[in-house]
Amino acid sequence: MTTRQASTMPKPLSPPKDLPVRDLYFDPKNPRLAGEGLTVDQQDEIVKILWQDRAVNELVDSIAASGYWKHEELFAAKESGKLVVIGGNRRLAAVKLLTDDTLRKRLSITGLPTLSPADRQKLETLPVIECKREDLWQYIGFKHVNGPQDWDSIAKAEYIARVYNEYKIPLEQIARTIGDRHDTVRRLYRGLMVLQQAERTGKFDVHDRYNTRFAYSHLWTGLGYENIQKFLGLSADKGFEQNPIPKSHLEHVRELCLWLYGSRKEHKEPIIRSQNPDLRKLDETLGSKNGVAALRSGLPLETALKSSRGDERLLREALVLAEQKLKEARGLVLTGFTGEDAELLSKAKVIRTISDSIASEMEDIASQTTGDGAPKKRKKRGSE
Repeated sequence: MTTRQASTMPKPLSPPKDLPVRDLYFDPKNPRLAGEGLTVDQQDEIVKILWQDRAVNELVDSIAASGYWKHEELFAAKESGKLVVIGGNRRLAAVKLLTDDTLRKRLSITGLPTLSPADRQKLETLPVIECKREDLWQYIGFKHVNGPQDWDSIAKAEYIARVYNEYKIPLEQIARTIGDRHDTVRRLYRGLMVLQQAERTGKFDVHDRYNTRFAYSHLWTGLGYENIQKFLGLSADKGFEQNPIPKSHLEHVRELCLWLYGSRKEHKEPIIRSQNPDLRKLDETLGSKNGVAALRSGLPLETALKSSRGDERLLREALVLAEQKLKEARGLVLTGFTGEDAELLSKAKVIRTISDSIASEMEDIASQTTGDGAPKKRKKRGSE
């Protein structure tokens, strides 16, 4: 990965100024709006999403009850002649909804607290620090990526990608600055690059996913597994750039996204129901040709996993489990069997018959093989 030089010292910011709320614009690049594709002119749409999906109602109640805390400044950048708030969009949304009757009417939002004229006047201006986006990345990164006000993982990835791709800050420096000790920054970034490449090349449409919720963590966590990496043509240290998937493996990323997220158009549910343990099972399955073939044929994950393991391993696992259960049963005989349940005794006899049959068949096979497991050669007639 190309080394990028950047100062580790944040640039000093100007002191806050009280600015009219009406002059402040919501940020369409807000990582909380990842994937929405909005512009700065779509202010109502931004407020609607923040209200519906980002718990702005909690801030509305808090500000209505206690007022706006002046030490919580907004951060804004002058872009295309507009003062765009790049830090504090949820607080700005709460204030505008409390003070702008026409905005509430346009969005059909009702039931909000009513402010007195004096309280409404106090919210006409808010403390704002003007700066450039790139001057604020450390503050926002610590607060929302690895700090007290977590974004969801796709929002974190979007922000990391912006800092790395646009501000030219190395991933290692981003991680060090926000106190990331678990390689999360690199993993989030690689996941987003794979996702965006899959979308750009038409291999995946995030809006076609089977479930309503987009579990981005399935992807960036899965990319940490060795067999999933190999399936996509990656490795532990490869893929931390734009377009990380080689062209020869683009069809594989389509398959992986289908297994992770399903497709409404194709009426296919994802085979990953829960990240743990399903991702580990998928990784193991992708480690064998039989497992991959089983997945491609549409078999369930558990069935494909068994195909990948082979009969010898499955036999061993079945015998170990049977031994464990039989030991448990033996320990319960004195307290769990009174001598009167003929059906229970019959089951024990059936188990003994099956056990004897398994052992007998294995002994026959063992007697017909050499010490290294190969079949014994039959002696020719007349050689004795």
